[in-house]
Amino acid sequence: MINRCPVLNTPTDWKETHEAHIFTSDVPGLKKEEVKVELVDDGRVLQLSGERPHDDDEGENKDGAKWHRVERCRGKFLRRFRLPENVRTDGGEAIKASVEDGVLKVVVPKGEVKKVERRVIEIQGK
Repeated sequence: MINRCPVLNTPTDWKETHEAHIFTSDVPGLKKEEVKVELVDDGRVLQLSGERPHDDDEGENKDGAKWHRVERCRGKFLRRFRLPENVRTDGGEAIKASVEDGVLKVVVPKGEVKKVERRVIEIQGK
């Protein structure tokens, strides 16, 4: 009877300011220990994941209570965001994350965009 959603919807807003990229996700009822914020793919992707735990097993509760309706989704969630070139990740040290009142806030500061130098490549052969 537990509502296991195939993909848990974790609504996330992404805002860019002059100083940072700010990600705000709804994670109602989750503690900070149940949410994970990671940099993956060589630090170019911000990954937000976690799990909404089950209240109990299907059917009857240990105290004999029986569920009549279960509508809230349970299970794991995962969101990934490709970060733009203008972020400063410093291996994750510069990124700040917090959970308050069921809202996860991740702040990724901006940095200098590295300019790619133009190089002429010598062509081999005849």
